[in-house]
Amino acid sequence: MAPTLPSLDVKRLRSYVFRLPLFTRVILVFIAIFWIVELQQVWNVIQWGALIPKEINLATRVTDIRYTTVYRLNTYPLIHRGFLHAFFNTLALIPLLERFESEHGTLLTAAMFGGPLSTLPGAAYLLVERGIFRQNAAILGASIWVFVLLGVEGIKTFKSNPYFFISTFRIPTWTTPLVILLFATALIPGTSLLGHLCSVGVGYTYGLGYLKILAPPEKALRWIEGKLNLLGRLPHYVSIDQKTYGRYGVLPTTSNPSLSGTDEGSVPLTYMEAPTILALRRDPRLLKIPPYLSALLIIIGVVWLFLLPLNEYSRRTYISENALLPGQVHTYFGGSEQNVFNAYKHEVQSLTGKGHEDIAAKLSEIFRSIGLKTATQKYGYHAAGKIHSGENAYAVLQAPRGDATEAIVLLAAWTNMDNEPNHSGVALALTLARYFKRLWIFSDAATGWSLWSKDIIVLITSDSKAGPQAWVDAYHDEHSPLSAASLPLKSGALQGVVVVDKAFDHRFMSLHIVYDGINGQLPNLDLLNSAVHIASGQMGIRVALQRMSKHNDSYRDRLQTMLRGMASQGLGHTSGPHSSFIPYHVDALTFQAVGDGWQDEMALGRCVESTFRSLNNLLEHFHQSFFFYLLMQSQRFVSIGTYLPSAMLVAVNFTIMAIALWILSGRPTKPSVESPKAEKAEEQGVEFVEKDGVVAAVPTKDLAVVERQLFLPIALVVSSHFLGALPLYVFNNTRSEALSQTLVFCVLANVHLPTFLAVLISGYTTLSSHRLILLQCFSLLLLGMFLATLATLNFSLAFLVGLLAAPLSFSGVPMLAENGDAPANISFRRKL
Repeated sequence: MAPTLPSLDVKRLRSYVFRLPLFTRVILVFIAIFWIVELQQVWNVIQWGALIPKEINLATRVTDIRYTTVYRLNTYPLIHRGFLHAFFNTLALIPLLERFESEHGTLLTAAMFGGPLSTLPGAAYLLVERGIFRQNAAILGASIWVFVLLGVEGIKTFKSNPYFFISTFRIPTWTTPLVILLFATALIPGTSLLGHLCSVGVGYTYGLGYLKILAPPEKALRWIEGKLNLLGRLPHYVSIDQKTYGRYGVLPTTSNPSLSGTDEGSVPLTYMEAPTILALRRDPRLLKIPPYLSALLIIIGVVWLFLLPLNEYSRRTYISENALLPGQVHTYFGGSEQNVFNAYKHEVQSLTGKGHEDIAAKLSEIFRSIGLKTATQKYGYHAAGKIHSGENAYAVLQAPRGDATEAIVLLAAWTNMDNEPNHSGVALALTLARYFKRLWIFSDAATGWSLWSKDIIVLITSDSKAGPQAWVDAYHDEHSPLSAASLPLKSGALQGVVVVDKAFDHRFMSLHIVYDGINGQLPNLDLLNSAVHIASGQMGIRVALQRMSKHNDSYRDRLQTMLRGMASQGLGHTSGPHSSFIPYHVDALTFQAVGDGWQDEMALGRCVESTFRSLNNLLEHFHQSFFFYLLMQSQRFVSIGTYLPSAMLVAVNFTIMAIALWILSGRPTKPSVESPKAEKAEEQGVEFVEKDGVVAAVPTKDLAVVERQLFLPIALVVSSHFLGALPLYVFNNTRSEALSQTLVFCVLANVHLPTFLAVLISGYTTLSSHRLILLQCFSLLLLGMFLATLATLNFSLAFLVGLLAAPLSFSGVPMLAENGDAPANISFRRKL
């Protein structure tokens, strides 16, 4: 019978918790109490008990004792910054502290952790932080004790097993705490490298025996235990006489064993003390770790994501490009421009119901009346059985101070993303075009000069999707002549795009800035920050992101904004006319007026004017700020270095399970109970393997080598991935009316495809359990590799796919038989 996946044994976990020794329980209670007290706002527990270098002072007189703050050297490990900080520190501390107390006794553990093992790391930290660096960074948390105990365990392991091997390199085992420290510092924000280094140093010193002079004499501890009868009065108390080694003793060993097949005087044989890498690879307990480790990585990845909205993990936005100078100019748009806007709006509304050619002709006439060079472009795309056609009209305002090498685009679609007429937006774009044309700064009464150093292109498209895509493709000569006409009029390289969207006639409340591009691409954060700074800082208009018009800057609102952004980026669809420009490395935004308030079109126009003035200041293309980020609100973001590990942890879990399955595929098949080979398996002998002067006894079956048959599993995995091109072609060539039926058909076909393949392959060959394991191994390996690569390009999509595919790590071929062998042959049809 095939075994099942290892599962969490609740009974063993419950038994472990109930057997925790006394001092470990007391520490857990104190940590919980301090965390509960932190919830109130009257008394700042962190300020009272954290180890803050400049808050430490010693009492110089007896009367000053009440003012001393040396107590911080004992309280700082018990205080944490929030629940998650306390939870993860406690989770790491429990097994280490429980083992220390079981080995040394409750009384000695309390004396050491209430004294030297708390004060010495703190004192060392104070000496370096305040005495040498002259800094005042506070430290707190039980991780101090965790790294002290890791240092103790590192020295203890080094004494019994000095090295572990990676390929041909010998690495001292005492470096393990330092490796953990470096990973913790790199992955966990706000970690104190110096504080943990001091803790590891104290742990090393204690493990080497140099701090034993600070421990109470064992004779005195026995006397206290006897006088107070602590063993009889206190439950879960560990006595000096009931420590692990004193209670169970050490099993006697012989220094010169005599075994058949070995000569007298050979190297002493120790099976447990010197396991070889080969024996470790065959250890059946090894493959029980990956399922738990993979589940832990997934949980950490999800928790990591939900920590991002906190202040400790996100940052306030800032401008990296100093040349932008957002909001530093006076805007002149307004006043009489309101009458011009009303006139243009009347003309635009008169075009309602007319064809694309008539609209483009009228817009071109308006552009020419302003004094701009104008042109039109026809396009027609066939998609999902529909024809998306129209005609774009655009004009170019050439900058007298420029050389036509750079340009800025002002875009307004005739219909917005909600398929509503954008009459106010188009009229505002026309008004701004006229305003930009006559915007002069007079140096004297006779002469003047334009302030524009870049060309300005005013583009009016027929819709919000096909029109902008056709125009930008033709602008970069990437279009198909059958779908879009070439542009008769061009300018220089596009430096930025601002889209105006106001589909109603009344005043608006806030400015909704849309920034998501196609396939999760994003504009440079400097452009977005400049627009936010101009709208909220200079114009006093409330800014909304991801349709969160009522954002209270709470954790819930931040998380909701971030998840909405991830959903939009993960789906990869067009969120506005600006999305078509981002794949060409042209940073673009959409200004969408939302709500019902007191802001009018002139306020929106001034936002566009000030944004164009900032873009006009650019000396080179956007490059200094971030292109990968998650926004919590208009003035708070998380960069890729902070959020990327969450998706990587989810992706790594597939790789870990793939490695475990690869190891399992190289193990011999477990014989069935009815097989006559099962009786012979019990009679297998032992072989002696010598390595580095040490002889180890290894079971003969552990030395067996299984040849992996790779061709069929690889062929199945590769062909399955190439079959994914078939539904992609079907969806791209199906009429929109039949898309829902096609989706249902593809889902049903995908569900029944494994059964069909099983029947087909079973007629030609029988797949062994090793082939099944390799099939799952390669599938998980490719999935982990693809997700890790995708996370650097589209984090949201990689994270969502990783979460949806997470059950694949724990389903399919059983991970391990009871004896560590691979399961016997399984019916391929039944498994699939």
